[in-house]
Amino acid sequence: MQGHLHAGDCSCKDQNDGTFPCSHHKLLNDSRYSTLLRERQKTLGSAELWEHVKLPEGASENEWLAVNTVDIFNELTLLTGALRDVCTEATCPVMRASKFVFSWCDGQLVRNPTRVSAPAYSSLLLNWVEGQLQDFPVDPGELFPSNFRKCLRVIYKRLFRIYAHVYHSHFKEMVDGEADAHLNHSFKHFIYFVKEFKLIEDAELEPLKEVVALCMGQIVRHSGLKPCKEVVEE
Repeated sequence: MQGHLHAGDCSCKDQNDGTFPCSHHKLLNDSRYSTLLRERQKTLGSAELWEHVKLPEGASENEWLAVNTVDIFNELTLLTGALRDVCTEATCPVMRASKFVFSWCDGQLVRNPTRVSAPAYSSLLLNWVEGQLQDFPVDPGELFPSNFRKCLRVIYKRLFRIYAHVYHSHFKEMVDGEADAHLNHSFKHFIYFVKEFKLIEDAELEPLKEVVALCMGQIVRHSGLKPCKEVVEE
């Protein structure tokens, strides 16, 4: 039987079967991130995402990066959960986006690049990212690790691949389920953020270069910025 996706499925109300992480990662409201969490809350759902990903005046850049990374992780957790009936071992035996095929390797549990199904790749990736998020400093005055931005670049390079797979393999289901607006808004948040803080190489964006160009074109029309030319590492 063919699976279905609905806009209302972009939630974690159903019991998690272990295929995808279901719980959100949370930064405590009384932690060092409390002010930035309130700042982010003001802009959720905003149509002018390119303005609201920018660093607020006087804010710590590392803390702003951490807050937005948690937001984007949670958005992708919802998205993959909504796709669990259509993105399966049978329908997506390999993690791919058009001609691009991605193998999983985390350097610890999986030391050599290994081809896995798309749902398995997404599950391994999101669980790996969750582990990285748990290492974010929480207490005021606690220093961020010296390799913090390097770690973020790896996170975003890999998270992008979920968007690439969804757009290439499941966009019709997203449209049929009236969830394409959620997908587009989530991806724009992602792409504006990584472009603003240079967290992903243009070459990594090749699988969605047309979609990226459309997103960046919206900024061009409003601010006169020139879009970057995007091409990918397998």
